[in-house]
Amino acid sequence: MKTLIYVILISVLTAGFAAAETVRVVTRSNAARAECRFSSPVKAKLRFGDRLNVVGRKGDWYLVTSGAVKGCVHKSAVESRSFSVSGVGRGRGGAASADEVSLAGKGFNPQVEERYRSGNQGLNYTLVDEIERLTVAETVLDEFILQGGLNQP
Repeated sequence: MKTLIYVILISVLTAGFAAAETVRVVTRSNAARAECRFSSPVKAKLRFGDRLNVVGRKGDWYLVTSGAVKGCVHKSAVESRSFSVSGVGRGRGGAASADEVSLAGKGFNPQVEERYRSGNQGLNYTLVDEIERLTVAETVLDEFILQGGLNQP
């Protein structure tokens, strides 16, 4: 009887590990952080499409592993829904770019953009493109958060 209980217990535990959740990074770049807050030090840089193993949750954050790295990733940077990226990054011929796949996953695609542009012709889209190219260093962002007294999710 004890043997049967041990076998059942081991089966249940291994089934839990086999069904572990994975998520994919859906932003162009992001970071696995030491703690579950935006100002926490970066343990690893993440890129679009990276697959992460979820080991837990803490509020709006996923506790994840990627290789030997363990860290926290905000829920807005990942998606558990599966999607096909065949043809991503192959250029022309109908294949979608990595950015297009990411935006389409959030409901924004070239068709939506074109409809928006045609209905809002007075807007300066070159400024939007310039803003998309801007990057902010982690240290500058941390200082902004501290000086502004901002609360992090």
